Amino acid sequence: MTVKDKIVMVFGSSRAKSDSETYDKAYETGKLLAEAGFIICNGGYGGIMEASAKGAKHALGKTIGITTDAFKDLKVNEWIDQEIRTQNYMERLQKMVDIANAFIILKGGIGTLSEFTITWCLNVIGEIRKPVILVGDSWEKVIKEMTKRLIISPQEMLALTMVREPKSAVEILKRIFY
Repeated sequence: MTVKDKIVMVFGSSRAKSDSETYDKAYETGKLLAEAGFIICNGGYGGIMEASAKGAKHALGKTIGITTDAFKDLKVNEWIDQEIRTQNYMERLQKMVDIANAFIILKGGIGTLSEFTITWCLNVIGEIRKPVILVGDSWEKVIKEMTKRLIISPQEMLALTMVREPKSAVEILKRIFY
């Protein structure tokens, strides 16, 4: 399997506006991943999902969107090459976990939080062994608060990588998969 067969799941908010720094970071993430030869996968809708797919397409990359019937009013964004439709949120999340070789988590809300914590937990308990990379200083603050207020072991923290910029996340994945 070459790096071109590697799928990186990008998680993040559907509410990121096209004129925001959050959207720009997602675009950059998709573009850098595609330039490195990765296939970009996400939830297929707007915000960060749209931005990462758009960045990937501008770099001539391939994109996959995993959508769900649970979000009846949402349409797949124009930058998605292949849509994989699921019946509900949990089936969608399972498909995302199964299809991805790695996860990049950008700024998001409760959906992103659920995607992140499930992929983190699955790594900790050994059901998957796939990189989970949190991008941005907002995650550093969230994780710091979680470790202060919850019972999270140092061993569990080893299943995460935190970086400030998309470029660092892509460099880590290139080292892992090349």
